[in-house]
Amino acid sequence: MKSCLIVDDSKVVRMVARKILEGFNFDIAEAEDGQKALDHCRASMPDAVLLDWNMPVMSGIEFLRALRAMDVADQPVVVFCTTENDMKHIQDAIQAGANEYIMKPFDSEIIQSKFTQVGLI
Repeated sequence: MKSCLIVDDSKVVRMVARKILEGFNFDIAEAEDGQKALDHCRASMPDAVLLDWNMPVMSGIEFLRALRAMDVADQPVVVFCTTENDMKHIQDAIQAGANEYIMKPFDSEIIQSKFTQVGLI
């Protein structure tokens, strides 16, 4: 079973994403900010990260840069999931190492489509 870390400061978003991804047979972990997500990755690297941009403590882009700087053999697939939809944010995310980008609000079909594109489903 593949694992996915859902990183979002909204409990509701984490709950919805969890329900969708569990339906695709993912083992789910959650973090409410980038620092907690980084701590989780240091302890147990997931196969995938569904990542929000705007969070307290450490933003999604800061987390992504720190994650990609880690010296590990198997880096997770990172899918940004955010309301930030301007080209600058998207370019910054891709340059920092994001594999895909989803706009909020999202649904099961969007998650399935993006996770299929990056080879997770």
